[in-house]
Amino acid sequence: MKERILLGSYTRNTGTGIYQTTLDTTAATLTPVQPYITTGNPTYLATSLAHRLYSVLTTEDSEGGLGAFNIQNFEQPQVINQSVQPGSSPAYVSIDEKRQLVYSANYHKGQILVHHILPDGSLKLAETVTRTGKGPKSEQEAAHIHFTDLTPDGRLIVCDLGSDEVLTYQVTSTGKLTLDATLKTTPGFGPRHLVFHPQKPLVYLIGELGSAINVLSYDPKNGQLAKLSTIATLPENYTGHNGGAAIRISSDGRFLYASNRGANTIAAFAISPDGQKLSLIQQISTEGEFPRDFALDATENFLLTANQNTSNLTLYQRDSTNGKLTLKQNKIPCTEPVCVHFLTE
Repeated sequence: MKERILLGSYTRNTGTGIYQTTLDTTAATLTPVQPYITTGNPTYLATSLAHRLYSVLTTEDSEGGLGAFNIQNFEQPQVINQSVQPGSSPAYVSIDEKRQLVYSANYHKGQILVHHILPDGSLKLAETVTRTGKGPKSEQEAAHIHFTDLTPDGRLIVCDLGSDEVLTYQVTSTGKLTLDATLKTTPGFGPRHLVFHPQKPLVYLIGELGSAINVLSYDPKNGQLAKLSTIATLPENYTGHNGGAAIRISSDGRFLYASNRGANTIAAFAISPDGQKLSLIQQISTEGEFPRDFALDATENFLLTANQNTSNLTLYQRDSTNGKLTLKQNKIPCTEPVCVHFLTE
């Protein structure tokens, strides 16, 4: 089986934009990484069921926003349009297929942006919400939205690293947002990304500044979250600088994975049968520095990590029985990779 992968990157040095590679699940190897779409700083990617690619980007005119691309003919991607504004680009992008909306999180501006997907796949800005607030750490001088994605019941859930808040919103068919509920984390936790349990009303929230994971309950009646337990993503004896980054969960709800930028590891956890507690089962080196993102492939037998500062990818095989990772391929060259996106057929 061969799986296509798109890789988002920074283009601050020699990078060209979005790259592509292929995972051969039989050989457990990646093909050499190749340029795919030339664009500025495409640091997060999402694809729709209509084979449109939506990417974060920056322009040569110092504007930031989203780009829309038609990749139905994969070998000949076509630009559809851009939606950009003055200033920095977003840090996250996700797709709402039911409402035909795209959500993005602008970290530097503290903004939630909602775009309409028009019939041709192009984007039109529908809503902008600007947050205020701050936290106790130097990185929390203002609101910093880092994640905007859907709950299983169709709300928008948002991580504000700057104000130590996780917010849930109702979304209308036209993309208007109404705040439902707010969870305040421990001061200085810095909520960055989260995943939902595939079968239970539970959320696993990674704190970039706290290097920890909060297990949260989620009430679909009102969008309220409540903290149940916390576990560190680092060994007790680790004293260096670290930032929690990406978080993923297996589709059977048995295992959770998180990346440590600084310690440069993937932390693997077993999830208790009730979903409410995590147990560390492995800390494995990412074979590179600053693993900003990683993802499981469609079979969930492989995990691919992107190491930003050392410009390399690392491939692991995953044991679905015990959740542990085994190194298969490392030092795969890719310029400043920061997003791993497996394509589905």
